[in-house]
Amino acid sequence: MSTTPLTLTELKEMTTGLNRLARNLWWSWDQDAQDVFHELSPRGWQNLYHNAVAILHELSEYELQMRLHSPSFAERVKKVLAKFDAYLNQADTWAATEASGLKDRPVAYFSAEFAFHETLPIAAGGLGALAGDHAKSASDLGLPFVGISLFYREGYFQQTVNHENWQTEYYTLLNPKNLPLEPVLDAKGEPLVRSVRLAASTVYFHAWRVNIGRVPVYLLDTNRPENEPHFRDLTLRVYGGDSTTRVLQEIVLGVGGVRLLRALGYSPSTFHMNEGHAAFLTLELMREKLAAGKTFEEARTATTAECLFTTHTPVEAGHDRFSSELMGYAAHCFCTDLKLDHAQLMDLGRVRAGDTSEPFCMTVLALRYSRAANGVSALHGEVSREMWTELYGTTKPEEVPIGSVTNGVHLVGWMKGTVRRFWRAKYEQLYPGRGDLQWLADANTVEFWQKASDPSCVSDSELWSLRYRLRRELVEFTRRRLLLQGHTLNRNDFITFDGFLNPDALTIGFARRFATYKRAPLIFDQFENVVKLVRDSARPIQFIFAGKAHPRDDSGKAFIQKVIHLSKFSELKGHLVFIENYDIHVARMMVSGCDIWLNNPRRPLEASGTSGMKTTSHGCLNLSILDGWWREGYDGTNGFAIGPDSHPPDIDEQDRVDSFNLYEALTKEVIPEFFNRDADGIPRQWLHRIRRSLATLAAEYSTWRMVQEYTKKYYLPPVK
Repeated sequence: MSTTPLTLTELKEMTTGLNRLARNLWWSWDQDAQDVFHELSPRGWQNLYHNAVAILHELSEYELQMRLHSPSFAERVKKVLAKFDAYLNQADTWAATEASGLKDRPVAYFSAEFAFHETLPIAAGGLGALAGDHAKSASDLGLPFVGISLFYREGYFQQTVNHENWQTEYYTLLNPKNLPLEPVLDAKGEPLVRSVRLAASTVYFHAWRVNIGRVPVYLLDTNRPENEPHFRDLTLRVYGGDSTTRVLQEIVLGVGGVRLLRALGYSPSTFHMNEGHAAFLTLELMREKLAAGKTFEEARTATTAECLFTTHTPVEAGHDRFSSELMGYAAHCFCTDLKLDHAQLMDLGRVRAGDTSEPFCMTVLALRYSRAANGVSALHGEVSREMWTELYGTTKPEEVPIGSVTNGVHLVGWMKGTVRRFWRAKYEQLYPGRGDLQWLADANTVEFWQKASDPSCVSDSELWSLRYRLRRELVEFTRRRLLLQGHTLNRNDFITFDGFLNPDALTIGFARRFATYKRAPLIFDQFENVVKLVRDSARPIQFIFAGKAHPRDDSGKAFIQKVIHLSKFSELKGHLVFIENYDIHVARMMVSGCDIWLNNPRRPLEASGTSGMKTTSHGCLNLSILDGWWREGYDGTNGFAIGPDSHPPDIDEQDRVDSFNLYEALTKEVIPEFFNRDADGIPRQWLHRIRRSLATLAAEYSTWRMVQEYTKKYYLPPVK
C-alpha cells in the first residue's frame, strides 16, 4: 500500500470513477463496492435506501478528495474500480462461447416493471424482481441484452397503516438526479424524443438509461411539456389509474419501446415479452414490415419468428383484457397502421374470432404472435396448456405449444452482506488464487455449493453461529422498524420495543404481495393452537410478516388488517409483528434472518414464486405448499412440504385441509427438529437439512441457470 499522496490527476480519476460506478447498479451485487459507499457516509447509507448516487451528493467534492487521501481507503477504492473495469471488459464470458451468434443482435426484454434495488422503487412485486434478476444474470453471463420498461416518477406506493390497522398509500416523487439513471441523448446532446399515437393525440416520450453491469435498461418517460397533463402522467405510477391508463401505458411500453430501440440502432434477434403488458410491440413490428412492402401474412410470419412470450398468470381472470369501446378509443391507430377494421383488430386479441362479447386479451395477442411461449415452472406450464387449449384449436393440453422455464433469482445479488462475505471467504479457502470474476461464476454452480455445504468446509457449530448472527440482525432490524412505525421515540418506547421478539426463537417469516390466493393468515386459522406454541418457553416460536396489497384490493388489505390486529390485540402480541412498507431491503433482511420461509398459496395459483429461492444461501428453510417452484425443488430432505402433491377441487375444502397440514408440518416436523439439540446445543438434523438445501437448491434456482436455459431453448434457435 502506497503512502505517497495522490496527485490531482489521480484524485480526479478516482472521483470520476466513483461517480461512474455509482450510476451502474453492478455495485448492488459487489460487496467491496457497497462497503466503499457505506464508509463514505454510514448514516446516509442507512437513511438514503443504500443509494450510491445520493451518497456522493452528500459529500462535497473537497470532502471526497480529502477522504481519498487516506492510503488504505484509496487503495480499496482503486481495487473496486479495477474490479468494475475488469467486469465490464471481460471477454471470456459464458455467452462469448455459448451464444456468440447473438453478438450483434441482442435480446430485447420488455417488462412493465423491473426491481433492481431499493434505490429505484419502480416495481410492484415478483414480476419486477424476476425481470431485474434476469437482467443482472444476462450481464454476468455476457449475454447481448437490452431491457425496456417505463420510468414511473412516483414509483410504487409507500405503505403506512392507520389507527384502524388499514393499509393506506402515499407516493413520493423520484428525482432522476439522485438515482442511478442517465438521460438518453441524441447526437446534439439533447434528450432523444420519440412519439406514439394514443387515442387522437400524438404523445411524446424521452428515456432514461439504467446501467445493470454490462446491460442497459431503458425507461420510457412521457413527462414532457409537449404532452397534455393526463398524458404526462401516464408514466406516473406503477399500474396506476384505471383500464384506460393501463392500455395507454401498454401502448407506450410496446410501441414506444420498439421505436426507441430503432432510434438507438438496435436490431434485436428476439423480442422477449415478460407478461402480456408489452404485447402491442407485435403490432408495431407488423407495422414496420407492412411499411417495408410485405403482405399482411408475410409480416405476421416474420413478426412471429422474432417474438417470445413468458406468461406468469395461472388464472384467466388475471390476464389484461380491454373492452371493444376502450380499444376503439385508445388503439384505433393500429387499424390505420395495419389496414384493419375494428372487428379485425379485436379478433387479434380474442380466442374466438367474431365473438363480440369477448374483450381484447393481451395474452392472446402475445401467444398469437410469438414463435414460442413458456410458463415459469413445470406445473405452471401444465396449467397454461390446459388454459389455452381453445386458442390452439385442440382439446388436448399436450398439443398446446407452451413450454416452461422455472424461475430463479440472482443469487449473489440477494445475499445479505454478512452472508456474501461468509461464502466468499469459504470460496477463497476452497479455490485459492481464483479472482472476483471466477467467484461470481462459481457461486452459481452446483459444485461450489456441494463443497461449501460439506462439514469439512463449514462445521455445524460455525453454520449454527451464522444462523444465530443472522437471526439477531433481523430481530434488531425489526425492533427499529417497529419503533419507527409507532411514531414515538420516548425512552419507554425503546425499552418496550426491545422486548419484542426473541433471538432464541424459531423465527417464521411471511413476506410477499398480499394477494388473497397467497392466504397470508392461513396459519392463524389454528389460532388457539398457535397461541399455545408461542407460549412454550422451552420451544418458543415467533412470526414476522410483511407485504403490500394492491391499492384497490380491499380483500388483501383485510388480510393485512387481520395480521396486524392479531399482532397488537391478541395473545400473539410480542410474538407476531408486521413490518410496514415492504421493499427489497426488508425482503433481504427477512430471507436472511428467518429460520422458516412460509409459503401457503392456494394451489395451483402460484405460477412459480421466487421469494423462497432467496432464502437458500442464508440457511433459511422453506415450508411450503407443493406449488410453483417448490413442487420441483423439494426432495424430502431440503426443507418441508405442506401436504401432498395434490389438492382438493373445492376451495373451502382446500383451505381447511391446507390449514390442518400446515399445523401438522409445523408441530410434528419443523419445531421438533429445530429444538432437537445434542449435548453441545447443536441441532444436527436441522443443520443437515440446511446443508441439503444449499447443495440442491442454491445454484439450481438461480437466474444464472435460468438465463442459460432461455438462451439455449429460446434465444439461440432463430439465430442458428
